[in-house]
Amino acid sequence: MLELQGSLETRHPVPLSGRFEIPVLIIGHHILYGKVVDLEKPFAVLVKKTQNVADSGEDNSDHKQEVHYNVTAIIKKKLLFKNRPKPIIANVPKKL
Repeated sequence: MLELQGSLETRHPVPLSGRFEIPVLIIGHHILYGKVVDLEKPFAVLVKKTQNVADSGEDNSDHKQEVHYNVTAIIKKKLLFKNRPKPIIANVPKKL
């Protein structure tokens, strides 16, 4: 598994939802073509929330933490780049 840090941008300022036909990944001077694949099992993106709760006992100094998880997204598809990268060659100098 490879996780990339950064942002996903397009050349034109349009929403990305439902617009992937052939994903293209450019890293340095290399280009990779991929495809959109359904995941076998979806992933849930969770955000952990903790909250201090006072204990109902005699001593008011006892506090417990209550933990909740909020589902922020369900991931059902992935972008698969399984072919070898191809070099991007631009401005090749001509030999005289």
